[in-house]
Amino acid sequence: MKKRYKFVVDCANCAAKVEEAVKKIDGVHDATVNFMAQKLVLDADDARFDEILQEVAATARKIEPDSELYL
Repeated sequence: MKKRYKFVVDCANCAAKVEEAVKKIDGVHDATVNFMAQKLVLDADDARFDEILQEVAATARKIEPDSELYL
């Protein structure tokens, strides 16, 4: 399943770090964080999508505590 979310992050470097970390999460097929558009595109397993999404949000907060993922 592929979905788009508003993802507010403060800098391009942080966005790149979040993207790299999210791609390593089990069940994630692909992820793109666009700093300029303040957007996250997530492609992950359908059966575990909600669980993976929560892990994505937690991972983003670890890297950039001020980041916000709008579900």
